Amino acid sequence: MSTVVAQSLHAFGLRSHVANNVFFFDEQIIIFPSGNYCVKYNMDQKWQKFIPGSDKSQAMLALSISPNRRYLAISELVQEKPVITIYELSSIPCRKRKILNNFDFPVQRFTCMAFSPDSKYLLTQTSPPESNLVYWLWEKQKVMAIVKTDTQNNIVSQVSFSPQDNTQVCVTGNGIFKLLRFAEGTLKQTNFQRGEPQNYLAHTWVSDDKIVVGTDTGRLFLFESGDQRWETSIMVKESTNELKNLEMMQESESLIEFPTLSSPVPSFEQILETDSHSQQSMPQVFAIAAYSKGFACSAGPGRVLLFEKMEDKDFYHESREIRGEPAHFEYLMYPLHSASITGLATCIRKPLIATCSLDRSIRIWNYESNTLELYKEYQEEAYTISLHPSGHFIVVGFADKLRLMNLLIDDIRSFKEYSIRGCKEIRSIAWNADDSKLISCGTDGAVYEWNLSTGKRETECVIKSCSYNCVTVSPDSKIIFAVGSDHTLKEIADSSVLREISAFDVVYTAIVISHSGRMIFVGTSMGTIRAMKYPLPLPKEFNDYQAHGGPITKVRESPLFRGPVPEPAASRVFDKDGRGIKREREVGFAEEVLVTKTDMEEKAQVMLELKTRVEELKMENEYQLRLKDMNYSEKIKELTDKFIQEMESLKTKNQVLRTEKDKQDVFHRERMDDLLEKQTRELQDLECCNNQKLLLEYEKYQELQLKSQRMQEEYEKQLRDNDETKSQALEELTEFYEAKLQEKTGLLEEAQEDVRQQLREFEETKKQIEEDEDREIQDIKTKYEKKLRDEKESNLRLKGETGIMRKKFSSLQKEIEERANDIESLKGEQMKLQGVIKSLEKDILSLKREIQERDETIQDKEKRIYDLKKKNQELEKFKFVLDYKIKELKKQIEPRENEIKVMKEQIQEMESELERFFKQNTQLELNITELWQKLRATDQEMRRERQKERDLEALVKRFKTDLHNCVAYIQEARSLKEKVRGLFEKYVQRADMVEIAGLNTDLQLEYSRQREHLERNLATLKKKVVKESELHRTDYVRIMQVPARSGDCAGSLAPLRPPPPRIHPALSLAGPSEITHRIIPTMRLNEQEETGRIIEMQRLEIQRLRDQIQEQEQVPGFHPISGVRLPSLVTAVHSLAKMDAEVSNK
Repeated sequence: MSTVVAQSLHAFGLRSHVANNVFFFDEQIIIFPSGNYCVKYNMDQKWQKFIPGSDKSQAMLALSISPNRRYLAISELVQEKPVITIYELSSIPCRKRKILNNFDFPVQRFTCMAFSPDSKYLLTQTSPPESNLVYWLWEKQKVMAIVKTDTQNNIVSQVSFSPQDNTQVCVTGNGIFKLLRFAEGTLKQTNFQRGEPQNYLAHTWVSDDKIVVGTDTGRLFLFESGDQRWETSIMVKESTNELKNLEMMQESESLIEFPTLSSPVPSFEQILETDSHSQQSMPQVFAIAAYSKGFACSAGPGRVLLFEKMEDKDFYHESREIRGEPAHFEYLMYPLHSASITGLATCIRKPLIATCSLDRSIRIWNYESNTLELYKEYQEEAYTISLHPSGHFIVVGFADKLRLMNLLIDDIRSFKEYSIRGCKEIRSIAWNADDSKLISCGTDGAVYEWNLSTGKRETECVIKSCSYNCVTVSPDSKIIFAVGSDHTLKEIADSSVLREISAFDVVYTAIVISHSGRMIFVGTSMGTIRAMKYPLPLPKEFNDYQAHGGPITKVRESPLFRGPVPEPAASRVFDKDGRGIKREREVGFAEEVLVTKTDMEEKAQVMLELKTRVEELKMENEYQLRLKDMNYSEKIKELTDKFIQEMESLKTKNQVLRTEKDKQDVFHRERMDDLLEKQTRELQDLECCNNQKLLLEYEKYQELQLKSQRMQEEYEKQLRDNDETKSQALEELTEFYEAKLQEKTGLLEEAQEDVRQQLREFEETKKQIEEDEDREIQDIKTKYEKKLRDEKESNLRLKGETGIMRKKFSSLQKEIEERANDIESLKGEQMKLQGVIKSLEKDILSLKREIQERDETIQDKEKRIYDLKKKNQELEKFKFVLDYKIKELKKQIEPRENEIKVMKEQIQEMESELERFFKQNTQLELNITELWQKLRATDQEMRRERQKERDLEALVKRFKTDLHNCVAYIQEARSLKEKVRGLFEKYVQRADMVEIAGLNTDLQLEYSRQREHLERNLATLKKKVVKESELHRTDYVRIMQVPARSGDCAGSLAPLRPPPPRIHPALSLAGPSEITHRIIPTMRLNEQEETGRIIEMQRLEIQRLRDQIQEQEQVPGFHPISGVRLPSLVTAVHSLAKMDAEVSNK
């Protein structure tokens, strides 16, 4: 036998389609499947230990770990048969505890498993079409119960035990949610599915009787004792590409488990076959885990939701969403391949392994540090890869090109491309030791040897029946080894096959020969590595090592290791001879890396900037330290002074306390002497008293001892007397009971004689009773035959009555239909009312927009007021000039007195005109108040109408409730008729309907009449305002045409005039032309004070109108009448703005 030993060192990969494929062993170690092994990975120390699967295993299907973390169950297929192996994790290395492989029931595979809370029982679920749930006592390999969970070949995704009860079981799957209880050797279902069936993908127990279940449509359900209590949806806000989602899902860390093999999650290859750009419409809940405050669930790729329990309810609310970003998640080890690995290569100068895969990525691994060095994705699939011996360059073959790439320190960059056509027929090439020859093989059954110096083919060996998979050459370049589909290993030399070694029912997929030429390693379609000596032995002399669960595609040998690559996305590194890691030669691995010049310049620039920044920070820190030192030195000086002062004060206090202590010591010594003398005297007195008491007590003790002796003698005498009386009484009782026994035996004989006599009498009476019973049976038969005829006649009579009742029922059915039509008409009226409400809401929105526009006009007005203030300041400057002119005119006042008299008469006329305008304004104010009162009255009527509407809605609601109560009697025709008649009498009254309709028409007429009246009044008021503005404008023009000289004279006499009559506050509502008419020509009042007062009054009026509008909006149910505008006070503000603008222009 061969002495070669292969030992697994590290695994780069994960079997994502194994059910429950990742879980914690303890706080630092996780367990996951890779190849044909289960890997124990320490997250802190980064080491791996391996739990080997079964020999000749074809697939690992499911894992389960016991709650006490002592046992691991693995479900596998071994030679097309299902096997469950249970390992004991506490032993080192892990050993097999039990193997379950003999089954009394049909089974193809076990798709999911679960341990009980005490780890004594195991729950297993078989695949369709059997779909059996098996309850095991696994330590004794005994089936406790078995039940069929589904009859429609649906897939079961998860099974579990209740966390507190071994007998409670939950099963979920496609259209399956069952709670089962183990009792009396069977599993009985305790719940019944209600509603539409869902595809349940995962579940978890949140308490003893509550289960949270997730579906493929992104919904979560909470079941309590089998009844649904809560439901929610976890929809994704944005839809993403399904291919991208799957890549994120396979590269991200799973919360509890990845999708199971039986789960409906599509694989990478399935998505590529169907549609690589299809989008997911809904998130799927593949994993749920419970924790102390609630539970967490996966909500699609890269998205986890946390739900917490509400305080006052038994429901849950979403508390946090975690996205698959680096800020939230990080790779536990490194991102792995998610599809089949197509190429594998090693180099000499560095401990690197290069792989390419159908997942369109290239990865560079370091098998010395067991890390991922570089990783890059492309838009197309890579089929082959090769590493340069220096480890700085790689060649990657794509479908239509060959790329030469540099391996930089943090990137893989292409620097040369060669366009080629598809050459998939060539499966493998190999170089000889001095690179002078090239050997190739392909699917056409040909093996060629090429001379590179001449470019010619030197030898060839063609076997059409064999499709070759891999080829290699011996170190001396004389022998070619090839493996293919014919289950043999061929040894070829000089264009002929020297030997063929059988593969023994497996297909060789890859081959490599050691550097020494003494060992050959081949990979098989069963995932095993076969090690053989060279020269090849004739008998079956080799060692098999189970590495993977699928066919091995590539095998490469480095100076240290040999690494196989399987069909799934995983690779494994082996030590060739089982020894520690040793170099075959003294030259160590190279540490050089490639860096581009631009990267180096950028990094140098960054380093320079960082250095300057460091220098600046150093200077700043030194400056800050100096400042702190100065501050601290000052503080220390202050503290030392303070402490010195405190020390001096403490010294004085200490001296005072010492003197007091000496005084207290003298006082206490004197006190102690007095107390000792007093104590000795008291002690002597107590000794005398206690001696006397002891003498008295001793005398009492002597007396009690004599008394006890006398009592003991008396008790002994009484015991002797009692023994004698007891013996005499016993003899008397025995004589009495013997006589009584003889008497009872005589009575018993007499009773037995009586029993025999009674038996004879019973037989006789029995015969007589039987004869009487026969006669009675005959009489009863005739009696019941007569009753049967009577019942038939009554049955015919009842059939007639039934026909009559059917006719009555049909008539009642018609009445019910009529009532239903009435209900539909009421619903139509309700819809009309809702339409009216919507129209009123639209009116409210339009009014709000109008209010907003008016707010904007108010803001414009405020800006205008600000401009007027500026103009007022200019007028003050002008006033100063006028004051100077007045002083000059006073010197010339005597010759102009006549002109002043004429101007006085004109001023009196203007004052009369002003009084007339004041009266007109008061009349307008009265009209406005009258309109306000009318508007309030209409608002009150509107509120009453809304109250009536609410009453009508309450009436409809009561009618609905009564009608719902009526439906309860649908099976009882008479009760239903009475209830419907009561409804009609209660709600439908003809007189009321006529009266309500008439009242509604009267209200509508009154409303339209008042609306027309208000609109007419508003139109007349508008006309009056327009006329008055025209009059004011003409007056203003006439006044402005008075000569400026007269104005100057009037200004000079202004201080001499008497005060004007009191102006009514309603003047604030007059137009700006009237105010200008009074102020500008006469100059009797201070312009700045008058303008400020008018502006303040207008601002107060605007604020009042705003408050009134807000109060009306806040009134519940307030809907202003469409077509009615706000009072004319607001329009007066608009007219004021227009007139003010005209005055400023003139």
